[in-house]
Amino acid sequence: MFDYDLLVIGSGPGGQKAAIAGAKLGRRVAVVEKKHMVGGVCINTGTIPSKTLREAILYLTGLNQRELYGHSYRLKDDITVGDLSARTQHVIGREIDVIRSQLARNHVEMLLGTARFEDPHMVAITAADGSVRRVTAERAVIAVGTRPARPSTVAFDGKNIVDSDQILDMERIPGSMVVVGAGVIGIEYASMFAALGAKVTVVEKRERMLDFCDLEIVEALKYQLRDLAVTFRFRETVARVEHSNGATLTILESGKRIPADTVMYSAGRQGVTDSLDLEKAGLSADDRGRIKVDNYYRTPVDHIYAVGDVIGFPALAATSMEQGRRAAYHACDEPVVGDLGHLQPIGIYTIPEISYVGKTEEELTESNVPFEVGISRYRELARGAILGDSYGMLKLLVHAEDRTLLGVHVFGTGATELVHIGQTVMGCGGTIDYLVDTVFNYPTLAESYKVAALDAMNKMRAVQRFAGTQGVLEAP
Repeated sequence: MFDYDLLVIGSGPGGQKAAIAGAKLGRRVAVVEKKHMVGGVCINTGTIPSKTLREAILYLTGLNQRELYGHSYRLKDDITVGDLSARTQHVIGREIDVIRSQLARNHVEMLLGTARFEDPHMVAITAADGSVRRVTAERAVIAVGTRPARPSTVAFDGKNIVDSDQILDMERIPGSMVVVGAGVIGIEYASMFAALGAKVTVVEKRERMLDFCDLEIVEALKYQLRDLAVTFRFRETVARVEHSNGATLTILESGKRIPADTVMYSAGRQGVTDSLDLEKAGLSADDRGRIKVDNYYRTPVDHIYAVGDVIGFPALAATSMEQGRRAAYHACDEPVVGDLGHLQPIGIYTIPEISYVGKTEEELTESNVPFEVGISRYRELARGAILGDSYGMLKLLVHAEDRTLLGVHVFGTGATELVHIGQTVMGCGGTIDYLVDTVFNYPTLAESYKVAALDAMNKMRAVQRFAGTQGVLEAP
């Protein structure tokens, strides 16, 4: 009855994993994607380019080595856009090849073009040459991703006033920059260009940045960014941006004026659903282009699923991959154990980086959960001294009664890798006793878990000793 058992629209992380999972389960699967966007936003304009850019900046500036060799240390004095883009293009090309190979090996057909629904089971695919092909599918997964949201009042020119996609195509490294929006993307790019030596000003209408993260960790990041000469303007709103002779002037509602070479807007993301003709499939999207789904990533139309950034928070490549796999399993009547729950790690690739899993101190306090904090600082570790990282830290939140691990927050070198040790302990329902009693390689950053666990344990023992003393004093 249908051309395909499963049709996936979009080849980003969620779409890839959905397609391959369906193929592994023996279904006839196809992926629809534009020819120049294989791998989706993640590979071409988002995660992979930005993280590769970050790695190139860290290497060429020698930033991580300055505690050892002095603050004037730099691997290359005159860093150019070409230096940065060469590494980025190499990685993008390699990743696209890997994706094509994976899909081909699993006999997933690639349909090149732009998809739109004609009815709940039929999709029309318009190729680059204008030709249209119509295919039918029993089930579909929408994984079209997002694009940068653009305020209609801003005159983006792709050179001096840019969004987070256009910043990757810059012709030169700006000497000064205004970043509008202190979300994940805005702060990541602010830290990168500050590391390159640009004078960066971050404008944010909220009272703080990254308000979903642990406050102590965010304060540590803010301190390091200020050390890189980043200026923060919180509770401020941009009134307008003026552009003349290759320079910009950002005027805030408060009357402040900030001159800069470049202004980058990071005002959230917009789902790429406007060209899908969702109404013909019986679906709709909200004002941000996002599609509503249930716990199985199923839309209100039972045979159509949606995964990845297009369904909203957390909008991370890692989570999108698992969402795609789970959606395909459910579509193919394959059981999936549990849900993603609260153990999804969050990684923020600022300089230095942040990663966490589980609850924050604020959340536990609001829920009246008794907890103790264990902290390990990289400067206490031999590995921290070897790396030249004296600012990093690992923070454990431990239930004060049953000693289970409730949250892990890491700041500094290797944070996005290190967090997974705590994630595993939490996923297995473990306590800090395991971290106290186990042996970690030395010297490693992983050793910080043992130090932090001992710190929390010692604090809990002090409370127990006090309680025991009180019991003796109150005895008749």
